Amino acid sequence: MLSLLRLIAAFCLLSLTCVAADRPNLIFIMADDLGYGDLGCYGQRVITTPHLDQMAAEGIRFTHFYAGATVCAPSRSVLMTGLHHGHTRVRGNAGQTNPAAQALKDGDITVADVLKSAGYRTALIGKWGLGNVGAAESGLPRKHGFDEFYGYLSQHHAHNHFPDYLWRNETREPIDNVVTYVGEDGAGYATEARHFADDLFADEALKFVSNNRERPFFLYWSMVTPHANNERSKVLGDGAHVPDYGPYADKDWPNQDKGQAAMISRLDAHVGRMLDHLKQLGIAENTLVIFTSDNGPHNESKHDLKRFNPSGPFSGTKRSLTDGGIRVPFITWWPGKVKPGESDHVGDFADWLPTAAELSGGDTPENLDGISFVPTMLGTGNQKQHEFLYWEFHEGGFKQAALYQGRWKGIRSGSKNAPIVLYDQQTDVAENNNVAAQHPEIADAIGTYLKSARTSLPDWEPRWGTEKQKAK
Repeated sequence: MLSLLRLIAAFCLLSLTCVAADRPNLIFIMADDLGYGDLGCYGQRVITTPHLDQMAAEGIRFTHFYAGATVCAPSRSVLMTGLHHGHTRVRGNAGQTNPAAQALKDGDITVADVLKSAGYRTALIGKWGLGNVGAAESGLPRKHGFDEFYGYLSQHHAHNHFPDYLWRNETREPIDNVVTYVGEDGAGYATEARHFADDLFADEALKFVSNNRERPFFLYWSMVTPHANNERSKVLGDGAHVPDYGPYADKDWPNQDKGQAAMISRLDAHVGRMLDHLKQLGIAENTLVIFTSDNGPHNESKHDLKRFNPSGPFSGTKRSLTDGGIRVPFITWWPGKVKPGESDHVGDFADWLPTAAELSGGDTPENLDGISFVPTMLGTGNQKQHEFLYWEFHEGGFKQAALYQGRWKGIRSGSKNAPIVLYDQQTDVAENNNVAAQHPEIADAIGTYLKSARTSLPDWEPRWGTEKQKAK
């Protein structure tokens, strides 16, 4: 009898091991305000990013992938929920005017919920922005599928790369920096800067991977570089606060430019550490790593955009609905599974949840806007395509945009009946020429779609015009 029990136990252990081996570990790395053109593998000529360039050379470099929104909170909401900007819970940066409007609610299903239910150990390290203590507690990370959290709850707090505390789960953990507070939610800048948050996050990320290498895990590593410290920029004129200027220290540049470049190269080095760590642990072949950015590049550190050309060939930056504000670098790396190459597959952040669900064997929620891009990554099966991708923006008067058939970008602003401004990305990637008059049927199709693309949400009702939009 004892021998039979041992045999059964061994079979069960073997079965569990096989199931775990068939399901990859998932690491999703998000930069903050990194532009399409900020990486060498996407055309950057000034800032060095050797590790991400190597990751792109060993994996797939997507050239037509989009963030969920043109600013951070709604983009992250799209990523977490698999719902596009007109359907997801959080549709803008509400801040202290209405913090509950910038929080996930009970019943919102996230990718972490799906993966945790599928048996994954889940962690968020870095910036959250979809829930906070107080009025926004419904959105705290551990209420939405994450077993572990370490980082910033508020994006205002995350402006400061040298904070005097971070959150570990729901507990404030002191950090040995001295901070002058400015604005809201713990925002400010360090006058004694000893510990750079993204360095701490990198250490925590590697530790989480080490601790969970024997079972499937999901790590959402949400960096805060190269976002500006907006408060420091306003007070001191330099929002690019870094431990050192690294390889740019001797450049004949303003400090803001040195700091911006140093943040990106430091971010690159952290990604390199993770890829090396996976190889050293012997789990690289069972780990999918994705790298991207939450939206287009900022111009808030007082650095010189012309020096770096962070939007690449596209027009606009963060807060634009042209591609400079929403098209982002997107790299997938999975040794032995993802064949090196380049893909012009058109996708966006809503696609991550169904992709993760397919890879993990988890249950895919109904009525998602996202489409799994597993066929494109692994070269198997038929890849479904989006007819439309959708974005909106609530600052400075409501605006909408849609990409139709992977080619035609339509933007509407001013009023719900305003004419569509139409760009043909096939011949005009910079979106300089309005071709609505030449293609009225395309403009009409996009205009009709925009009128029904979004669901009504009291905190995020459209306010057309030029007045500054605030959540109610």
